[in-house]
Amino acid sequence: MSTNHTGTPLPSVSPPPVGSTAVAKRPFSLRDKIGYMFGDFGNDFTFILQSTFFLIFYTNVMGISAAHVGTLLFAARILDAFTDIGSGRLVDTLRPGRSGRFKPWLLRIMIPVAGASFLMFSPFLQDGSYGMRLAWMVVTYVLWGSVFYTLINIPYGSMASVISNKAGERASLSVFRSLGATLANLAISVVLPLIVFVQIDGQSELSGTRMMLAAAGCGVLAIVCYLMCFANVEERITTPPKPKEERMGFAKTMGTLVTNRALTGMIASSLFMLVAFMTLGTIMPFLFNEYFNDGQLLSAVNFVGLAPTLLMVPVAARLAGAVGKKEIGMVGLLLAVVAGLVLFVVRTDSPYFFMFGYAVLMLGVACLNI
Repeated sequence: MSTNHTGTPLPSVSPPPVGSTAVAKRPFSLRDKIGYMFGDFGNDFTFILQSTFFLIFYTNVMGISAAHVGTLLFAARILDAFTDIGSGRLVDTLRPGRSGRFKPWLLRIMIPVAGASFLMFSPFLQDGSYGMRLAWMVVTYVLWGSVFYTLINIPYGSMASVISNKAGERASLSVFRSLGATLANLAISVVLPLIVFVQIDGQSELSGTRMMLAAAGCGVLAIVCYLMCFANVEERITTPPKPKEERMGFAKTMGTLVTNRALTGMIASSLFMLVAFMTLGTIMPFLFNEYFNDGQLLSAVNFVGLAPTLLMVPVAARLAGAVGKKEIGMVGLLLAVVAGLVLFVVRTDSPYFFMFGYAVLMLGVACLNI
């Protein structure tokens, strides 16, 4: 998954596929970069919504055991290992449409993924039996994440390789994708806590009705963003479907994880970063709602966590060129680890001290993520 987060690690922009040919279309421009940014914006309107509010919604509003929610999330990751590869092979083998190989999937899946996200946060069965509520959670989550989100995120991520055949232009798409993820995170993580958390008799609570309305609004905005991406991005590199005899089988594909050290390293680092960010994003609402007793403060802490990423965007390329990507990333992660350990040891009762430490931690992470 993208994330972006921002937080979620974003895949690097790939070179054009072997055997592809350039198609004469309008020149690559800022329009493509902004359009591609809107695609990640659309993805994150449902992804960040899920990663931030899913656990607290189903435990505090729907009354589902945290162990059952955790089991679902673990099982879904195993399922995703197959649906991600299956989606990639499906996109790779079908003939391109008039607008390209990847763009049509934005139109095909944008309404299903937004609809599934809305249903996932709808407390329709809040008063039903535990079995009914559990089944509702499982079905809506699998439909959203393992089916529809995969079918729109895989083509979107691959689209950058066919927008341009120039490395610099593809790199700029990666930067704008990071920017889009950060802006989406601002829109959701900073604004929504002010809406969905309420104070009842001096106790901070998550409102199920407000959460459903927020999910509906995010779904509509996701569709608008996907349309903006579709309208402004051009696929300039044609990629004919591979003949069956040239396709890499599942076993050979998985074998590359053992033989390709660079790929294995990228996958491992992305995996651990994604686990870390999803854990942070999931725990933070509980921390402020239950421990600091003010869920609306989640808005402020999310903002100070995102600000370092926004500050890094204008200078990231120059820093990487002057110092080196690996060096900047390692120094940043060391800073993040130190900040995290200080927060763990101090265990402050002040939400504002915690916000300061979290901002330092996220500054370190931004050095790598950007």
